[in-house]
Amino acid sequence: MSTEYIVKAAVATLWTSPDKPREMDQAALKEPADIRGWLGGLTTEDRRQLTDDNIVQSQVLYGQMVTLIEEREDWLHVCVNDQPSRKSEKGYPGWIPKCQVIERSETNIESDTPFAAVKTQTAWLYQNQEPILEISYETRLPLASDIVEGAFVSVNTPHGAAQIKSGDVNVYEKERDIPAPLGEALVKNGEMFLELPYLWGGMSGFGFDCSGFTYTVHRHFGITIPRDASDQEKAGEPVAREDLKPGDCIYFAKDEGKGFVYHVGFYYGDGQMLHAPSAGKGIEIVPIKNTKYDKNYRSARRFW
Repeated sequence: MSTEYIVKAAVATLWTSPDKPREMDQAALKEPADIRGWLGGLTTEDRRQLTDDNIVQSQVLYGQMVTLIEEREDWLHVCVNDQPSRKSEKGYPGWIPKCQVIERSETNIESDTPFAAVKTQTAWLYQNQEPILEISYETRLPLASDIVEGAFVSVNTPHGAAQIKSGDVNVYEKERDIPAPLGEALVKNGEMFLELPYLWGGMSGFGFDCSGFTYTVHRHFGITIPRDASDQEKAGEPVAREDLKPGDCIYFAKDEGKGFVYHVGFYYGDGQMLHAPSAGKGIEIVPIKNTKYDKNYRSARRFW
C-alpha cells in the first residue's frame, strides 16, 4: 500500500526534479513556505524561466493528500490524487520537499467527512485567536465539530485544530452536496482573480497558470477536470464554436489550431475570454476576434 501524506504548507510547489529549484526559489521550499515572499521576489523573467526551463510542474494546497512514489534524501516524488493527468493514473506527479508534508496517519485529516472550503482569494487560519497561516481559495479542511455557528468554523488541519472565519468558507456534508453551477457562476467566480499575476504551475489564490485557473474554479463547484489543458481538451462535452456559452472552456493550439494544445480560458460571452495569459500579465478578460487566439482556436469543452 502506498504511503499517503498530507500537505502542511499553505501552497506546496511540485518541482520537475529536486535539482530544479533555483536560489531565488528557496522561500518556496521551507516550512512554513513563504509563498508571498517567494512570488514577490520574482521578476517577470524569473517567472518565465519556470516555464522555459521546465522547473515547475504544478502545486498542491494545504490539507491535500499526495501519494508517495519514491523518496530521495530530503525530497519525495509524489502523485497529487485530486489532479487527474495522463502522466500517471494516480494523479499529477512531481517532487516536493519532505518538510512540507506529514504522514496522513499522524493527522486528523479524513476524507469523505463534512468540510469547509475556502471561497475567498485567500483566508487566514487561527489558533487561540491568533492568525497562524494564510491559505488559498479552494483549500478544503474537515470540520473539527459538527456544530457550525458564530464567526468562526473549527477545522482539523495538519497543525491540529484551528479556526477559520465563517464568511471565508462554504461548509458541506459531502462533495456531492456542492450545488452544480451554471456556466455564468464559473465566470463570475473567476472574476474574483482579475489582475492576479500569472504563475506557471500555479494552482492557488496566490497565482494561477491557464489550466490551473480553469481546474481550480471548476473544483470549487465540485467538478474535477484534468490538470493540464491538453488533457482537458480531450474530456468534457464538445461544444461547437457557434454554440459557446459563458463558462465553457476554450482551447488553443499551435499551428493555427492543428498542433499541440497550449492554452485554455473560460468563454466569457460577447466574443471574450477570461483567462490567465502568461508571465508578466494578470488574469484578464480579452476579446478573441482578430487576435492570436482567434487564429489558434482549437475547440471547446463544457464540464458543467
